Amino acid sequence: MAYKIPKEVLQVLSRLETGGFEAYLVGGCVRDLLLGRDPKDWDVTTNAVPEEIQKLTDDSFYENDFGTVGVITDSEDESVKVVEVTPYRQEAKYTDKRHPDIVRFAQKLEDDLARRDFTINAMALKVLEIAYIYSDNQKSVLETGEVDEKFIELVDLWKGREDLKKKVIQTVGNAEERLSEDALRVLRAIRLAAELDFVTRESIDSQTRIAIKKSAHLLRMISKERIRDEFTKMLMSKNAEWALRKMHDLGVLRFVAPELEEGVGVGQNKEHVFPVWDHNLKSLGHASEKNFNFAVRLAALFHDVGKPRVKEGEGPDSTFYNHEVVGAKMTARILSRLRYSKKLVESVTLLVRWHLFFSDTDVITLSAVRRIITNVGEENIWDLMNVRFCDRIGMGRPKEEPYRLRKYESMIEEALRDPLHVKNLKIKGDDAMKITGLSAGPKIGYILHALLEEVLDDPSLNTEEYLRKRVKELSKLSEEELIKLGRAGKERREKEEQKEISKIRTKYHVK
Repeated sequence: MAYKIPKEVLQVLSRLETGGFEAYLVGGCVRDLLLGRDPKDWDVTTNAVPEEIQKLTDDSFYENDFGTVGVITDSEDESVKVVEVTPYRQEAKYTDKRHPDIVRFAQKLEDDLARRDFTINAMALKVLEIAYIYSDNQKSVLETGEVDEKFIELVDLWKGREDLKKKVIQTVGNAEERLSEDALRVLRAIRLAAELDFVTRESIDSQTRIAIKKSAHLLRMISKERIRDEFTKMLMSKNAEWALRKMHDLGVLRFVAPELEEGVGVGQNKEHVFPVWDHNLKSLGHASEKNFNFAVRLAALFHDVGKPRVKEGEGPDSTFYNHEVVGAKMTARILSRLRYSKKLVESVTLLVRWHLFFSDTDVITLSAVRRIITNVGEENIWDLMNVRFCDRIGMGRPKEEPYRLRKYESMIEEALRDPLHVKNLKIKGDDAMKITGLSAGPKIGYILHALLEEVLDDPSLNTEEYLRKRVKELSKLSEEELIKLGRAGKERREKEEQKEISKIRTKYHVK
């Protein structure tokens, strides 16, 4: 087996080793290499101090209090544009429950690994010096970036590799101490499990689960921006539904989006199989399964968040009038509280507000569809349809896209399509009147439709210069001749539009 390590990273390791220092890959990149995943970033740890690291690297910067030197490479790969190199270090006291009050450089790798969060992130990988000398097919590892496992030394003091095989998240050492040091680890444990597909009931170690429940309240001391980032990563994972359920089970969700928990156990009417809480999460689950974008995932999760506050009655005939309006306001408050961008908040709020659009295509008209497009904006209309699909699956319906919704999609495309009409001409009726000196009346209309006939035949003629010249020429024709040309233009337009509409309806398998 060979490990794929970018040559830029190997060069950093090699320079530190050549300079007489120890150098190891550490943390998430080691975990991902062992799992066969592509690391998102590369971290190196060493017994060199920042000044020594900078002397051994060509282009670097040191702008923090934790000893981390950023080594700039010339790679186009985002994951290795900057390789972070940090001295071995020890930490003490976390007054703000996020950053250490005291950071000391250490001389032992063991000290550095002992301060890390989870066992699967507390492994270090050393590329043995012989790897840089050995060549395969006349190419060195610095050229191929492939290092045979016989040239790799794995330092695994906390049995992280075993936990990877068992798909278990557990802290390094005492769980309560680790989580109280950095309360964001409460969320990170759940997020890592979701991202790595560790989604069984036991995928978070029992002692770590107990510590999460005890430490969840410490999230109050963490900035909303950092909580938002972890929450975003959870929602963007393929196991988003599992992550939200785990947040609820471990008492974490109430410190992030407590409004969602109002739906726990809240029964719905005969249209729904599941209570509000489960319906929202199953809708999110479908959004992640279909790999929909972040706005759709948020809207799927929050689309019925307002139901518990407006519910009237019990049983199959209970009602939730205006839940979409109440839910939209709640969603805006939640997302703003989590410091999401104004643009995202507005988009998701619109999707929640209008997710309940009327979609009976036996009754609905194109003008009604155009009004929905106006309400949410052309840029959001397809996201709205995706939210509707998620809502449907969350209701326990067997099909994401029944005929009715496919027909609605075709009507949206019809409504969005630029119509083949005189309004698409590069000159307007007012222009034609000025050119000809004629007053508004049927003759101007006939002239414009005659122009349309020509443009439909040859779209390159749709220029102001050509059309102005043709207006002058057409104005000299009799009204009867113009009527004949105009009718031909109108009939041609109708035929072309029918062709386009037929293509759209065939695309969605509707009549």
